[in-house]
Amino acid sequence: MTRFIGVISGKGGVGKTTTSINLGTALTYFGKDTIVIDANLTTPNIGVHLGVPVLPININHVLQGKNTITEAIYEHPTGTKIIPASISLYDLKKTNPDSLKKHIRSLRTDIVLVDCAAGLGREALLAVDAVDEILIVTNPELPAITDALKTIRLAEEMGKNVLGVILTRTKENNLDVSINNVQSILEKPVLGVIPESKSIREALTLRDSVVFTHPNSTPAINYKKLASGLIGREYTEETNSGFFKGFLSYLGFK
Repeated sequence: MTRFIGVISGKGGVGKTTTSINLGTALTYFGKDTIVIDANLTTPNIGVHLGVPVLPININHVLQGKNTITEAIYEHPTGTKIIPASISLYDLKKTNPDSLKKHIRSLRTDIVLVDCAAGLGREALLAVDAVDEILIVTNPELPAITDALKTIRLAEEMGKNVLGVILTRTKENNLDVSINNVQSILEKPVLGVIPESKSIREALTLRDSVVFTHPNSTPAINYKKLASGLIGREYTEETNSGFFKGFLSYLGFK
């Protein structure tokens, strides 16, 4: 049975899209057929992050009735499957997102990750309505955590299972809200902690996921641990080694 998981945040700029891409990459190479959908129609970034800002078919064309959603699936050279959104203002104006849920729920795969629009507007709520489970992405700062709390409450009111919280852009300066305090405020477990890292910025420059470009970095390892936890698989260093040995073989390297 397909799992439909929304990746959401109460505000923009917290690392939601980065998390969607890297979690999707980790799930894919741990053997789960995963599709990452850019449901942030107003300000889409998945295609931009992966170096394919313009593709012949995207989610906007699906919502406009021009194509089926399976026709909009693009496989990145690393194997990550994405359904991007159009960066064109023209496409945005021509797109009605009301049928988003119908198209998303027609997909048959292991996991569908939906990168939702930030905030609590109509576009974000339509994406949340299309999924069953929710991952909350936030920074360990009080304003972001406050917005995350509102997002959790709203998702629960919509009957969604909030799996937990992913803390991103954490720093080693003792100025962040502690993990224990985040869990206490949000009343949800922190499933992953992704530190602020040069490796993430370098991966963005390379138009790829940090899980692929910097597999031994702390962010990459933590994304892999997050993915392992979501599929009920124990993560070990041996798992990591075998994972990337198999990955290199997949790409044709010995």
